[in-house]
Amino acid sequence: MPVVLLGVTLLATLALGVWWQRRQGVVRTARSTSPRATANPGAAPFDWPAHGVALGARRTFVQFSAELCAPCRATARVLGEVSAAHDDVTHREMDVDDHLDLVRAFGILRTPTVLVLDAEGREVARASGGMNQAQALAALAVADPGSVPTGVRDA
Repeated sequence: MPVVLLGVTLLATLALGVWWQRRQGVVRTARSTSPRATANPGAAPFDWPAHGVALGARRTFVQFSAELCAPCRATARVLGEVSAAHDDVTHREMDVDDHLDLVRAFGILRTPTVLVLDAEGREVARASGGMNQAQALAALAVADPGSVPTGVRDA
């Protein structure tokens, strides 16, 4: 009996690990219940410039990170490269400890979390967990279906 219980526990742990790994960096469109989502066109855009975020002409990546977070550093590097390759896209990294008001307002539960904003500052997509370049470019495409991202490479 203890061997069966150990086997079931091992399988459940393995399944949970696979599920967790598949969720890393997955881009989701903004929830329609979010007051910042484009699904709510009556919502006023959030005042990002007041928090030190210069909005891009097309899209902005706002990354919430923690100081001791290795995936945060890798994601910042990737988003920096993507924004450098696209003149109309910017990237701003925000420390969760320094911006607790934004963490609460946007429901940030883990780091890194990346919000993809439109030109007016509305959240159009988000991703949690480390991101590679293909996922970052996919975030731009989800947020702007009319554009075709360039420079996709295997990561």
